[in-house]
Amino acid sequence: MGAGKTTVGRSVARRLDYPFFDSDHEIEARCGVKIPVIFEHEGEAGFRDREAQIIAELTGRTGIVLATGGGAVLREANREALKANGTVVYLRASPHDLWLRTRHDRNRPLLQTEDPKGRLEALYAQRDPLYREVADFIIETGKPTVAQLANMVLMQLEMAGFTFPPAETAPDTDAVAGQPAQDTHS
Repeated sequence: MGAGKTTVGRSVARRLDYPFFDSDHEIEARCGVKIPVIFEHEGEAGFRDREAQIIAELTGRTGIVLATGGGAVLREANREALKANGTVVYLRASPHDLWLRTRHDRNRPLLQTEDPKGRLEALYAQRDPLYREVADFIIETGKPTVAQLANMVLMQLEMAGFTFPPAETAPDTDAVAGQPAQDTHS
């Protein structure tokens, strides 16, 4: 969380003229509540069940850019769906950088603890090997701008010979069903 998945993903999607999806935003839109409320009522397990359902659905599409929640890699089914159905880019940031980026954000239930920096370090230790397992590319986020990070992602894809399928045509419904999202980010 806080690595820039949504912001960089939106930028890459714009450059490719692909629809953009953020699995966390999709969950919120479908539930009609923010993620902290889901955690409060269903716990992390309930949230992860919803997340797995959304990821299974979205990874079945082609010609899209998908940003997943930071903990999506915790479930093997999610890792398998991501690896089998797309090209996975791990935007890697140090726990300290993640803490600097998220320390004032109250919309991150896992960080509402006495020691959010320690929590980020523990999450990093748990998740980093899983991200590495599933990633086709690892991009160090460090200090580059969003535009520079998007360029790095696109350059890695091009150097690997990635061919860009045509953009999926979004159904004629609302953003939950697949229209490109408005511009903001994680």
